[in-house]
Amino acid sequence: MKMLTIGTILKALGQEVDLTNDRVISGGCIDSRLAKPGELFIALAGEHTDGHQFVEQAFQNGAALALIERPNELYFPILDLSEKIYDIPRTPFCLLVPNTLEALQQIAAFWRREFKIPVIGITGSVGKSSTKETLAALLSFRFKVLKNPGNMNNEIGLPLTLLTLNDSHQVAVLEMGFYVPGEIDLLCTIARPQIGIVTNIGTVHAERAGDLDAIALGKSELVQALPPAPLGMAVLNFDDHRVRDMAAKTSAKIVTFGKSKFADYWADEIHSGGTAGIRFTAHHERASHKLTSPLMGRHSVYNLLAAVAVARQLGMSWQEIETSLQTQPVVQRVRLFNCRQGAAVLDDSYNASPLSTIAALDLLGELDGEKIAVLGDMLELGQYQIEGHQQVFDKALSVADRLVLIGPRYRMTLDNAVLTAVLAGKIRWFPDAEAAAVYLAENLSAGQTVLVKGSHGMNMAKIIKALEAKI
Repeated sequence: MKMLTIGTILKALGQEVDLTNDRVISGGCIDSRLAKPGELFIALAGEHTDGHQFVEQAFQNGAALALIERPNELYFPILDLSEKIYDIPRTPFCLLVPNTLEALQQIAAFWRREFKIPVIGITGSVGKSSTKETLAALLSFRFKVLKNPGNMNNEIGLPLTLLTLNDSHQVAVLEMGFYVPGEIDLLCTIARPQIGIVTNIGTVHAERAGDLDAIALGKSELVQALPPAPLGMAVLNFDDHRVRDMAAKTSAKIVTFGKSKFADYWADEIHSGGTAGIRFTAHHERASHKLTSPLMGRHSVYNLLAAVAVARQLGMSWQEIETSLQTQPVVQRVRLFNCRQGAAVLDDSYNASPLSTIAALDLLGELDGEKIAVLGDMLELGQYQIEGHQQVFDKALSVADRLVLIGPRYRMTLDNAVLTAVLAGKIRWFPDAEAAAVYLAENLSAGQTVLVKGSHGMNMAKIIKALEAKI
């Protein structure tokens, strides 16, 4: 089996060495506390801490090799890559490089080029993680799939994912995040995707990324990086005009998906069973196929259609797709549990944007019981802050029986709203998640369904933790 080794790493960094004691590297990490035997530790200097201070801890936990930028009085052998290397020590040692992050990316890019497998890149403002999980689960019915764990979708996480690639993998499904122009282009240089999926364009991270047109331009770096047809394929959301227009930016084959009959893969007869998932009819080339999935919410049809388009491109039959959607477990970010007060809680607390929150409210509307929407501020919306919170507020009023709002942005939205006495009675506002958690713990009961959603920086997980607590 082809495995990453210290010799491979040296070769990736420009050193041709015939090692007498080469060793397998099982992966990479940047947190010394999580280092495992045989891993590569990358010492990165962050805003709050410097990985160079924890090289010794990484070695104690079993790391075999560390990338460093400066010695820092380390009591381990250090090989300077600016000099010719002839062999390596048997004990854990360090490689001195000019820039540890760039070295990590260089190693990952080199290692990815060793494999002739399809690589699918996925980006978009909302739904890219769900699409990644859906596609990986669907393809796993036939293929051995590598995917980013969790949200490891940036200039650090994606290279670390690629370090675990080995010749048992037949397909790689890689989520690609975006904050600033050039970021996705860098990730594509490393991962070299042949297929690219763009889910949609929204105001996520607009404070850093810019307006919607700037965000669309940044996301389009994925389709621009694809090889020409027939090898390259761009899978685009037809219902989002900014995504649809990306077809002009690539010479790859274009495949579209959506609810429009003009899309290559389109869906109708979409029925939500709430927590039981959805069923719909998928159409392609005059043929129709009845499909079901455990994914919750009507909006999930977009993730499913994109995944189906790629599965068909890779040769899966419609029967395989139908069976896989029903049998392969899918990691869903949204989960449902019963809290100790008896209410059903829809936990979508990880992050929030206007698009994703409206989708979550649609799902809440499909569930039974008195509906309570617990919404924390949506951060980093930039120029769309007022508009975004107003859109979500209006949607929440139309769906939920009661609202619990958290944070100064929703306070501003409330202050600007014209509320009748009835509406005022159904809305509570709190400055932070801790205060809201206390209120909810004392005021929830059986027969209620509660959506919890807000930006990661609003600490909405504290509400979930309070509702999960044992009596």
